[in-house]
Amino acid sequence: MSQQQIKLYYKNVTAEVIGAEDGITQKQFKDLDEKTNPLITELNAQRKAGNTAYRDLPYDEKIRRKVRDLVAELRDKCENLVVLGIGGSALGNIALQTALNPYMYNLDGTQRRGPRLFVFDNIDPSQFGSFLDWLNDNLDKTIFNVISKTGQTAETASQFLIIRQLLLDRLGPVGFKNQVVATTDPAKGTLRKIADDAGLRCLEVPAGVGGRFSVLSAVGLFSAAMCGIDIDLLHAGARDMDTRVTQNDFYTNPAAVLAAINWHCYNIGKRISVMMPYNCALKDLADWYRQLWAESLGKAQDLAGGEIHNGPTPVKALGATDQHSQLQLYREGPNDKLFTFLQVEQFGRELQIPAPPACAPELDYLAGADMGRLLKAEKLATEYALIQSSRPCLSIIFEKVDSYSVGQFIYLYEVATSLAALLFGIDAYNQPAVELGKQASFALMGRKGYEQLAEKMRPIAQIEEDFLV
Repeated sequence: MSQQQIKLYYKNVTAEVIGAEDGITQKQFKDLDEKTNPLITELNAQRKAGNTAYRDLPYDEKIRRKVRDLVAELRDKCENLVVLGIGGSALGNIALQTALNPYMYNLDGTQRRGPRLFVFDNIDPSQFGSFLDWLNDNLDKTIFNVISKTGQTAETASQFLIIRQLLLDRLGPVGFKNQVVATTDPAKGTLRKIADDAGLRCLEVPAGVGGRFSVLSAVGLFSAAMCGIDIDLLHAGARDMDTRVTQNDFYTNPAAVLAAINWHCYNIGKRISVMMPYNCALKDLADWYRQLWAESLGKAQDLAGGEIHNGPTPVKALGATDQHSQLQLYREGPNDKLFTFLQVEQFGRELQIPAPPACAPELDYLAGADMGRLLKAEKLATEYALIQSSRPCLSIIFEKVDSYSVGQFIYLYEVATSLAALLFGIDAYNQPAVELGKQASFALMGRKGYEQLAEKMRPIAQIEEDFLV
């Protein structure tokens, strides 16, 4: 059975629609073609050289087979699956679950095709403690998937140490071994040492794949497969998109067009990139996109070492919710944004709106309409309003939301990110600015070797009364 491809629609960023001051002219598109086309070739060459390992994930049957085998072993004995991770070790898991399983998945057993899923991507003790209170005597029916390449990420390590001690106290070493799956580096690192020492089941974080590019690896596939998501179809969709984004024809390569438009808009002062899904299932893909875009494109230096402080700021909005919280700013505030709508043609079900009571004839126009039709109308109305204010708008069009289309979306944005980085002349795959915050946390928590940093931070840690009001 043939599968629908997602499509990028970009007419509403053109000068024809929103004017030459804010839109892209035909001449500018020609220039973007000439600038971007060689970069497609360069990115394809990087792939052949083994420098973009994330692009090979959809072709790795070994990963899928190992995940399926582990799921077959564990799922029937598992009522709750708990993912411990942060950033790229969590956002993809959340996005896949939200997109591809029913809204009431955790609460309604008739809608569930696997264990309940809980993803803890923060260290709020009230939240985590409340969950542990609820879990209580169900530890032996709960699998904990701890995800960390090194095992030294303070947030995930703290969660894991709490769970480890809880399992050891309640179920002993055998229970700890049986209830934990570690997704980590295949050969080294703190979590790998702990896993090998305890004999834990393990999945691998692939070499050369950064966290924000890892959702199509075991990092995201294990929780997805445990919860009944078709990971074969997810990878098939990504492979479909790979065929499209590898080709050198700029105008038929959606990743190239997407990257070039974003680059152009950034350089004419539209430095905020708003992603606005008109489907609740896609809302957490916008969260996933925010990390991908922010960590990959927010860089102080270019590849030559020049100081640039580059980076479009990714913002998440949700249609129709945020028409009522953000649209006033988006239309009448500064014209410094590029909008990307996620549009769905088929919602999978429909709810018909009944007739209003006789005392409210002003609502007659809704009678008999499907709710999905209303949501589509809201998207088009918002786009129209933005266009009237000369705001550039893109749309990613999903025929329907399923594993195949979500796999396409993920791969599209990963490759578009790589191409955008080449256009900006930066490294998409490092994240040097993240380290100082990590080191500062180590210092404040008393980790050995960070004493001098702790001393430097002392003035910042002091709350001075003169500045409290």
